[in-house]
Amino acid sequence: MSELSYLGKLLDGVEVEWKMLGEVIHSLKTGLNPRQNFSLNTLDAQGYYVTVREIQNGKVVFLDKTDRVNDRALKIINGRSNLEAGDILFSGTGTVGRIAVIEENPINWNIKEGVYTIKPIKEKIAPRFLSYLLQSSKIVKDYSKKIVGNPVISLPMGDLKKLLIPIPCPGNPEKSLAIQAEIVRILDKFTALTAELTAELSMRKKQYNYYRDQLLSFDEGEVEWKMLGDLGENLDSKRKPITSGLREAGSIPYYGASGIVDYVKDYIFDGDFLLISEDGANLLARNTPIAFSISGKSWVNNHAHVIKFDSYAERRYVEYYLNSIDLAPYISGAAQPKLNKKNLESIRIPNPSPEDKERIVSILDKFDALTNSINEGLPREIELRQKQYEYYRDLLFSFPRPETASN
Repeated sequence: MSELSYLGKLLDGVEVEWKMLGEVIHSLKTGLNPRQNFSLNTLDAQGYYVTVREIQNGKVVFLDKTDRVNDRALKIINGRSNLEAGDILFSGTGTVGRIAVIEENPINWNIKEGVYTIKPIKEKIAPRFLSYLLQSSKIVKDYSKKIVGNPVISLPMGDLKKLLIPIPCPGNPEKSLAIQAEIVRILDKFTALTAELTAELSMRKKQYNYYRDQLLSFDEGEVEWKMLGDLGENLDSKRKPITSGLREAGSIPYYGASGIVDYVKDYIFDGDFLLISEDGANLLARNTPIAFSISGKSWVNNHAHVIKFDSYAERRYVEYYLNSIDLAPYISGAAQPKLNKKNLESIRIPNPSPEDKERIVSILDKFDALTNSINEGLPREIELRQKQYEYYRDLLFSFPRPETASN
């Protein structure tokens, strides 16, 4: 008997009661804003001040840019939030709905105002059961109707307390918790697999970066160096920007500095080209690649340089190299970073033999497919596993709801 069949038998004929969240929790609180209570990032600040951004994939993840607080501030915040193991963190402002379950009593961190602490009554509802439930599609749809604010949005705590949630077998707490535990066990398997794949992807990306840097590093005198302008043909003069209101919708990709920004009816390029960001904050932030290959019919605006090369290996080699180096020396402007045509074409690039370029590109293409491709490799596998988890999560929480039970 499959796990889902077993659970179906376990749930067969079980009564389900829809209760307000406030009925199955001890409290719903939030942290403190430092405006008048304490200061962030003081010289003696060693604790962490958790905001929405630190709630990632069901856990609290401390980042390099996480704000820090001192012991006095931690005590002040804890007087309000009183974090404990088994509590659920719920982001109630900004990016509403991020969730983490606290596994151990926090020692050196606490939360910001806008991050809510949900304390489940564990005799009625298991913390992990509630955390999965709050991520299910129907529940998210219910509480999304109560979100207010513009431009900063929030879900008022009073409305969250009124959120209706299903409790299986409410008249028999022991059986109810057993059912909840079984649902959690099944969903934990899916999330564990996704976590394993994500960890492997992170490791593979580090491996990819290592080999890329090794393959694209050359000793002095090992190869000749050429300027980018000598390796490819610049086609910037053929670009044509079109304001959004004048674009005619179609199936041809319309490219900007960081990728596709729209689809249009006509095209000005047809073939294989390398696009390189001309302006924008990403030139310095590098959140996405500043060089990327395109193929087929396309339209490119004036925010991306267009370079044509004689071969696939030449184009991809330059693409990999540009994405691996610091381009700051070639970028002008602070408020509006820009890589102009003159500076772009002056970038010095090592120029090994065509055979070596083909070998390097072949190796890096395999790593790229494994770590970045949405059609194959680990990203595709993670996407499929995530969809599978979401499907079974929503299936497991598809308890019948009486017509009178509406939020």
